[in-house]
Amino acid sequence: MSLDITTYLLAAQSPDAKIRTEAEGNLRQFQEQNPSGFLLALSVELSDDGKPMESRRLAGIVLKNSLDAKDASRKDHLVQQWVAIDASVKSQIKEALLRTLRSVTQEAWHTSSQVIAKIASIEIPRKEWPDLIGSLLNNMTQPDGPATLKQATLETLGYVCEETSHEQLEQSEVNAILTAVVQGMNCAQHSAEIRLAATRALYNALAFAETNFKNEMERNYIMKVVCETATSQEVEIRQAAYECLVAIASMYYIVLEPYMQTLFELTSKAVNPGDEEVVALQAIEFWSSICDEEIDIQESEPPHSHFIEKALQFLVPMLLETLLTQEEDQDQDDGTWNLSMAGGTCLGLVARTVGDAVVPLVMPFVEANISSPQWRCREAATFAFGSILEGPNIETLLPLVHAGLEFLLKAMNDQNDHVKDTTAWTLSRIFELLHCPASGFSVINAANLQPILGVLLEGIKDTPHVAEKICGAIYYLAQGFEEDGASSSTLTPYLPQIIASLMAAADRTDSNDSKLRSAAYETLNEVVRCANVPETAQIIEQLLHVVMTKLLQSFDLPVDKEKQGDLQALLCAVLQVIIQKLNVDETKQIILQFADQIMTLFLRIFSCRSSTVHEEAMLAIGALAYATGQEFGKYMSEFYKYLEMGLQNFEEYQVCSITVGVVGDISRAMDDKILPYCDGIMSLLLKDLSSGDLHRSVKPPIFSCFGDIALAIGAHFEKYLGYAIPMLQSASEVCAQMDTNDDEIMEYGNLLRRSIFEAYSGILQGLKDAKPELLVPHAKHLLQFLEFVFRDKQRDDSVTKAAIAVLGDLADALGQNAKIFLKDCSFCVEFIHECLESGDEQLKDTALWTQGMIGQVMVS
Repeated sequence: MSLDITTYLLAAQSPDAKIRTEAEGNLRQFQEQNPSGFLLALSVELSDDGKPMESRRLAGIVLKNSLDAKDASRKDHLVQQWVAIDASVKSQIKEALLRTLRSVTQEAWHTSSQVIAKIASIEIPRKEWPDLIGSLLNNMTQPDGPATLKQATLETLGYVCEETSHEQLEQSEVNAILTAVVQGMNCAQHSAEIRLAATRALYNALAFAETNFKNEMERNYIMKVVCETATSQEVEIRQAAYECLVAIASMYYIVLEPYMQTLFELTSKAVNPGDEEVVALQAIEFWSSICDEEIDIQESEPPHSHFIEKALQFLVPMLLETLLTQEEDQDQDDGTWNLSMAGGTCLGLVARTVGDAVVPLVMPFVEANISSPQWRCREAATFAFGSILEGPNIETLLPLVHAGLEFLLKAMNDQNDHVKDTTAWTLSRIFELLHCPASGFSVINAANLQPILGVLLEGIKDTPHVAEKICGAIYYLAQGFEEDGASSSTLTPYLPQIIASLMAAADRTDSNDSKLRSAAYETLNEVVRCANVPETAQIIEQLLHVVMTKLLQSFDLPVDKEKQGDLQALLCAVLQVIIQKLNVDETKQIILQFADQIMTLFLRIFSCRSSTVHEEAMLAIGALAYATGQEFGKYMSEFYKYLEMGLQNFEEYQVCSITVGVVGDISRAMDDKILPYCDGIMSLLLKDLSSGDLHRSVKPPIFSCFGDIALAIGAHFEKYLGYAIPMLQSASEVCAQMDTNDDEIMEYGNLLRRSIFEAYSGILQGLKDAKPELLVPHAKHLLQFLEFVFRDKQRDDSVTKAAIAVLGDLADALGQNAKIFLKDCSFCVEFIHECLESGDEQLKDTALWTQGMIGQVMVS
């Protein structure tokens, strides 16, 4: 069949569906019957300049897709599939790919360079392609190779560096790569294409250059070449060089001092009077990266070079000039990144970096331009003011905001949409950062609240993009008034008008997308969440009626299923917030009164099988279960089938995760009334954990759910113990083997550890009164896991709280049976002492309780 692969690849792209389907079937059969021969045939096809480009292109795509995938479990499967191929066949495939780098066709060698990197990412960590780097570097000295060979090789080196980590290469290999790449950038005889490929390769190789940047001579040479490349005649090369400088700012900030004057001159020329925009954007990004580094350093408090502070007098004017470069017809909603946006963002980072020092440099610009007849000047002044509201001290900003607030409110009537849009954004920033009555400071008071709301509720009728920003301003306005124990809220008298305006904004039909609708409903949720319940119960009940009516009407709207689903999701989210808000003693009766109608609507939504709504409806049902308690049992016979569907929805793992959380909510609400459904639920949860297709993020909620179920059904959990405990023990062993140098892995590890402790806590408490002896055989393993977590100083606070709580639960549940395990537990004493020394009162209280439980056991 390999002789026919060209025919099949071409036929698989035929406009004739019958021919295409037959060819795809033949290719699939070839792949299934002879996987290694299939990949070899594809690599040979890609390498053959005599074959049609159409078949070579598809061969390359299939090759890449046979080695890598976005889904982690699928990627792991493909890696194992490659590893299992016979070494001699793999060698032939790799030879064909390296040969393709000599192709005269750019598309072919470009694809081959990517495939080589994918194989390198699998084999280099396994030490299975030791001569790859040498083979590639050898291409750089080939006098008889095609003109594009160096370009193809440099591109390949870049991709290899992108796909692997620096620990996996020998330092000698790293040095050789950097030498080849920097020489490729620096040689005047090289074509622009080669210099561009070299510059892009350096960008990917910078993470490998830590040792080289510690060496002054090597560092000087690399920086010299990058800075010279940043002045290249070709725009793409200049852009790539600035991208390297941005990466260097993030990775090697600590050694940049000798180069900062040169870098400031380079970036200044790129921004003002102005290089091509793509270059200028990277020049600004360089300073944003420096800000990011200095902000991080300030938070951890080691010494730093204060580059921003030193450059402030020159940097701020440069950034302010960029604010005047707005485009007349730019669309505020299309997400296009331009010079003005980049400059404003960087100015905001500068303010966070240097605080008060930025204010006297920006305010003259604001005052000089805020009343200009030119809209660009008015908008730039407003943007500048809004950008510096985070960083300087509140005492510095409050007088300025008080003086300018009335002016900003009047500017909401400006003739120019851009000015109104930026003004609404600035008001939103003011309310977010400078409106906190509970903390004793606010730009809003009883005197100006009414005129502020008057402007906002009028502004929400403006063009969609302005109205969307106004929603943000109302969101933060409400958040600032969130009840803090006060018996009355200043915002309450205005609530009906605010709610009506937000509902009207959500119903608007003049927006081409749903951003305004989403913003309006999100703001409505925050307004309800922050409302004062005793004062607003009647208002919220009226809103409940309106939202239920809208949800009912949504089933008959003349729109497609996707738009219908989006609207229903938003309405479900509002219902969830209302249910949670009214779920207090004085207003719970409202929810109980309408629970049947609400649940009927949710069940109707589930019958539509829209995964988007599925998530929001599930979350709302969790809130309803919590509010109705054991009364929720009457809905379970009808709802259970949707619960099953959600727990089996591996493909949309967020839905699966949310459904698991709702099972926990229902368990806590129904207590032992959930027992008739537990066999099915536990079977599905255990099946989920055993599946290789389950996304790892779903596992922690499942373990927490074990605890919720055990707590609900008490002694009845005995029948599941033999399945649940081995799963918990296996997960705890996975925690012990995690890579502690990977932040993402450690974040997941903390989630997993906390959920394991939550499971054990629920099981211990659930079996405490009836059959605590069932847990005695597992106590030793739990203590070993507790000690492992105690010794790990990378655990987060939530893990510490869950761990110290489960230690107390162990002593409480096992009583005298725990004595044999706890009498020699030296780490327990250390752990309790550490928690008692904490500044977290809740953690101290839990530690005191745990200390008391252990004390009781030891003296009994």
